Amino acid sequence: QKVIEEDWRVLTGQTSAALVPVEHGESFLVHKDVLSPWTDLVARALDVGFSLRIASAWRGFDRQQLIWNGKASGQRPVLDACGNPLDACSMSEDALLFAMLRWSAIPGCSRHHWGTDLDVFDAAAVAQDYSVQLTTAECTDCGPFAALHDWLDAVLREESAVFFRPYTADRGGIAPERWHLSCRPVAERYEKLLDEARLIDWIMAQDIALKDRIYVHWHDIFHRYVLVTPDSNA
Repeated sequence: QKVIEEDWRVLTGQTSAALVPVEHGESFLVHKDVLSPWTDLVARALDVGFSLRIASAWRGFDRQQLIWNGKASGQRPVLDACGNPLDACSMSEDALLFAMLRWSAIPGCSRHHWGTDLDVFDAAAVAQDYSVQLTTAECTDCGPFAALHDWLDAVLREESAVFFRPYTADRGGIAPERWHLSCRPVAERYEKLLDEARLIDWIMAQDIALKDRIYVHWHDIFHRYVLVTPDSNA
């Protein structure tokens, strides 16, 4: 499927043209077609006592590149599957690459580039100065946001549900992220445009750390870490 240039720029986080602001104390950007369903979900949550808020929304390529390259260089922490810091300096490039992929998308490959995906929390459950970490512990068992996500479990199972969690079960790729919501109608439209060959060619032309190792493992990475639905590039 041929991808028009503007869609390609959205896919790879190079443009904010399709985005609109959402105000929650600080401004976040979402795809214009996501704003209405998000506002509806916020209203539903408020009706049952939750203050559904955004911790992270659109991230452009430059921001994702900063995060990725910072982790590869040791300037930012790299975590294991349980969220514990790793000694990145003692790891092989391949081991470091796949450790980073558990929690971070390769620049140009993040769903957050599309403006369709949101990391969320319940502001009513914590103090105003609480620093949201986006961890499994916060969202399960006795964590402050567990009740919100238990409620979302039921909402997201509804036949009319617009949002879904792209990372639920651990399938050996990206770690489960209960806090990560995706607006299905818009996100699936973009995911179907992902092109394995064009994307790796584009990545190799960018300043992205470990790109030579990404190239070696690209087919595996694309299908385990970039695609959410197996037939999305059919």
